[in-house]
Amino acid sequence: MSRRRLAVTAALVAVAGLFSALLVVPTLFGASQFLFGGSGAGSGDCTDTSSAGAQPAAATEARAIPANYLDLYKKAGREYGLPWNLLAGIGKVETDHGQSRSPGVSSGENYAGAGGPMQFLKPTFDEFAVDGDKDGKKDRYNPADAIPTAAKYLKHNGAPTRTRTAVFMYNHSWDYVNLVLSWAKKYANGNYTPVQSGGVDCKDDDLPPEATALVQRILAFALAQRGKRYIFGATGPDAWDCSSLIQAAYRSVGLSIPRTTFEQWPFGVKVKKGEEQPGDLVFFNSGPGTSSDNPGHVGMVLRKGMMVVASCSTCSPNIGVKSYRRPDWVGATRPLARKDFQQKVTQFVAQGG
Repeated sequence: MSRRRLAVTAALVAVAGLFSALLVVPTLFGASQFLFGGSGAGSGDCTDTSSAGAQPAAATEARAIPANYLDLYKKAGREYGLPWNLLAGIGKVETDHGQSRSPGVSSGENYAGAGGPMQFLKPTFDEFAVDGDKDGKKDRYNPADAIPTAAKYLKHNGAPTRTRTAVFMYNHSWDYVNLVLSWAKKYANGNYTPVQSGGVDCKDDDLPPEATALVQRILAFALAQRGKRYIFGATGPDAWDCSSLIQAAYRSVGLSIPRTTFEQWPFGVKVKKGEEQPGDLVFFNSGPGTSSDNPGHVGMVLRKGMMVVASCSTCSPNIGVKSYRRPDWVGATRPLARKDFQQKVTQFVAQGG
């Protein structure tokens, strides 16, 4: 082959590789957004999770489930706050509720190393094992132990508010997820809709009534960013990091605060723990190069115990409402208590804000 032809061939291969990358990269990022709660463009749209753990009535289809298994599914569902039919859907797909005679159901392991009626790998079972029948043993072949262990594992991975994610973590196949959920729906006579929240819960939509109009506007801006991506160094409008979100929220009412967490910590007036109010900033000894007097992470108080925060790129959600009562909580500050802000606050109030 001539050099010219080799060069042309190499160029075509390079273009094909680039085209493939352009197809694959969005797919990978899309999957991570689904699993971890970022939405790409982002929005503050919320998901009602109030009935995510509801226990639906059993349909006629559920009569095919062995009575002892049905009782165990319902018991584990109540104890772990999961729809019992979700557990039944997994039990059906995995081993037909322990009735399958395939290797690894009643003893031994299948080709992948899974065993028992809920088909656990031994390391996973050992980590999450529950002694469901209180006999002093945790046995993955005993449905009384395996079923509540499955419930605990699903709960750990986000169920019932992130159901599709939790089932995917049980078995990494979207076909598997769809099959499990189809059986879960049959067992509830169709009266089951799995909840898949991006971490933006409707109960967090309400602004604190005790807050001033100025603080409510600051919080409203921050809350509107829920569901967007966390990207370190990003400054909006489609992605933020922890400190840029805070800066932008204050800037939305014409108040300028520093860009980074390290600069924001000494900027506001210090507030004792327990005396923080909506709009105050809460700081954490989290991240490289941080310490108790040089915190590297920040959120904004929404109400007692809860903050609006841009957490991390693998958190669910990336940006949302979470507890600030954590072991690494350093303290709180009140930027609005600064003397140079007081005149601006007074002007805002005088203008009817």
